[in-house]
Amino acid sequence: MKIAKIMVSALIALTVVGSVEADNREMVQMPEMMQEHMLGNMRDHVLAIHEILAALSGDEMDEASAIAEERLGMSSMRLHGAGHMAKFMPKQMGAIGTSMHRAASWFARTAEEGDRLAAYDSLNQITAACVACHAGYRIR
Repeated sequence: MKIAKIMVSALIALTVVGSVEADNREMVQMPEMMQEHMLGNMRDHVLAIHEILAALSGDEMDEASAIAEERLGMSSMRLHGAGHMAKFMPKQMGAIGTSMHRAASWFARTAEEGDRLAAYDSLNQITAACVACHAGYRIR
């Protein structure tokens, strides 16, 4: 119950902050179908990070590694349609995305080694790329 209250408070705070500040992120134009595809990919990325954290908290390092590589890592780029999406992205946005995929593959290798603290540390590189991209770009 306490966690639910904290989450509601955080959502309210984000809504208030978001309504006060202008959205100065670069608008990236793409067809509606591509927007939906990209948003679906990003929702899966958030879900994958959640599943990775759950696996890490249960000391399931191999599971965390598999999720990272299959859903976020370099080998997932074809699944996400990265080649089709790239032509709509500004060069820097694409570079940030590629850095996220590389960081996820690095995380996967780190998690396989079994050092949970090192894995948590390398997870930062994945989320840092997400934050950088979302801070600079929008599609709607």
